[in-house]
Amino acid sequence: MTGITQRLATFAADLRYQDLPAEVVERTKRLLLDITGIMIRARHDAESSPSLVAAVERLGLASGPCSVPGDRRTYAPTAAALINGTLAHSLDFDDTHAQSSLHSSAPIVPAALAAAEMGNASGKDLIAAVVAGYEIQIRLGLALDPSDHYDRGFHPTATCGVFGAAAAAGKLMGMDADGIQNAFGIALSQAAGSMQFLADGAWTKRSHVGQAAQNGLICAAMAAEGFRGVREAFEGRAGFFAAYAPNPDPDKAVAGLGRTWETLRLAVKPYPSCRYSHAAMDGLIALKRAHGTQAEDVEEIEIGLPETGWKIIGDPEADKRNPKSVVEGQFSMPFCAAVALREGGMAWDDYAKHIGDEDTLALSRRVRTVVDARAEAEFPENMSGTVRIRTAKGDLETFVAVPKGEPANFLTDEEFRTKFDGLCRPYLGGDRRDRLAEALLSLERANSVHAVMALSQIRDG
Repeated sequence: MTGITQRLATFAADLRYQDLPAEVVERTKRLLLDITGIMIRARHDAESSPSLVAAVERLGLASGPCSVPGDRRTYAPTAAALINGTLAHSLDFDDTHAQSSLHSSAPIVPAALAAAEMGNASGKDLIAAVVAGYEIQIRLGLALDPSDHYDRGFHPTATCGVFGAAAAAGKLMGMDADGIQNAFGIALSQAAGSMQFLADGAWTKRSHVGQAAQNGLICAAMAAEGFRGVREAFEGRAGFFAAYAPNPDPDKAVAGLGRTWETLRLAVKPYPSCRYSHAAMDGLIALKRAHGTQAEDVEEIEIGLPETGWKIIGDPEADKRNPKSVVEGQFSMPFCAAVALREGGMAWDDYAKHIGDEDTLALSRRVRTVVDARAEAEFPENMSGTVRIRTAKGDLETFVAVPKGEPANFLTDEEFRTKFDGLCRPYLGGDRRDRLAEALLSLERANSVHAVMALSQIRDG
C-alpha cells in the first residue's frame, strides 16, 4: 500500500479534541494518571535514575521550562523528554497493548509533555496529541508483526514509539500534515531499541524508551523549522516496514484509522513486571487464595505461556530461575511466580525484598516455563497463561485468558487511585497528591499543562 506515511501524518495533524469519543478521553486521562505516578516513584527509587540525571547535568541540560514529576527542578525540553521517558519505563509498571506487544505512554507522553510545556498548551491539546501518538505507535506495531520484530532483536515500544512521540510533539507544535510527515521521515533514522538487555540485565530497555521520547521531540522540532525528512518513512523501499520486519502487513497501519480507537485496547499493569508474566501471576494468586497454597507446599510449578512471551521471560531457564538484578527479575517468570505465591501479589517494593532472598530463589528453582497451546491460541489478542502446581496434597491448575488490567478486565477507578497513591505516597503528601490526581483526571479543564505538571514536583519543606 502506498501513501501510508501521508495518511498517518494527516490523521495526526487533523485530529481534534472534540473529535474524540468520550470513552477515549476518559481512558487517556487515566493512562496519564498512571504514568505520572510511575515517573514520580522511578525518579527516586529506580536504580538507573541517578546516573541518568547526572548525565543530563554533565550535558548542561538541567535547567529549562519542562517538568520531571517527582523532581525539585525543571529541565531543558530534550532532557525532560529523555528523563521522563526513561522513568516511565524504569519500573516496568507502565501500560501495554497486547496485540502489538508494546508500551505506549512511556515514549509518547514524555515527548508530549515537553512540547506542551514549551508552548503552554491546554489540557485538551495534550489529550488530543497523546491519542494521536498512541494510535500511530500501536498501528505501526501491528503492521510489523511483533513476533517477527522481536525475533530480529528489536523492542517495538521504542522503535515504533519514536514515531508516536514525533506525532504527539509535532501536533502540539502546531504542525500541519506535511510537517508531521517530515518529522516521520527524520524519525526513521532514529528508530532503535535492542532486546540485548535480556542477556545481562542492562538498563538500556529503560533508556531507549526515553531516547525515543527525546528523539521524537527533536525530530518534530527539526521538521517544524523546515528540515526535510524522507517522504515514505513507512512504506518506502528502505522504509520502516521493509527494514524492521520480514513480513509486514502495512494495511494494519491505517485500518479503521479514526474509527477504531486502539487507545481503548491499552491495558494497565497491576504488577511491576513484564506483561507476559501477569496472567500466570493472576492464576497463582487466585489458587493461593482459594486453596491456601504456601511456598513450602510446592513441589513444582509449571507456567504455560505463548511462545513470544516464553522467549522473553522463560528462556534460558537456568538464568531466569536465578535473577541477580531488578531488570532480570522483571523479566523472569520463575521469580515473579515465586514472589506472587509468597506475597499473594507483587508491588514495586518487593524487588528490594526478594532479589537475593534464598527462600524466594529456592522457590524460583521449582518453577519451569513452557510454551502452552492454549496461551498460544489466545495470542496476540491476549497475553494468557496456564498455571499447574504440584503439591504433596494434590495438583492444582488454572488458565487465565485475560489478565487483570486488560480492557476486558480493567482496573476500577479505586484500583487506579490505589496504585497511584502507593507509588506517590513516599514523595508527595496527601493534599498535594490529591490535587495532582484531580487535575489529571479533569485535564480537559486545564488551560495550562505547565500548571498541572507543577503539582507533580517535590517541594522543599
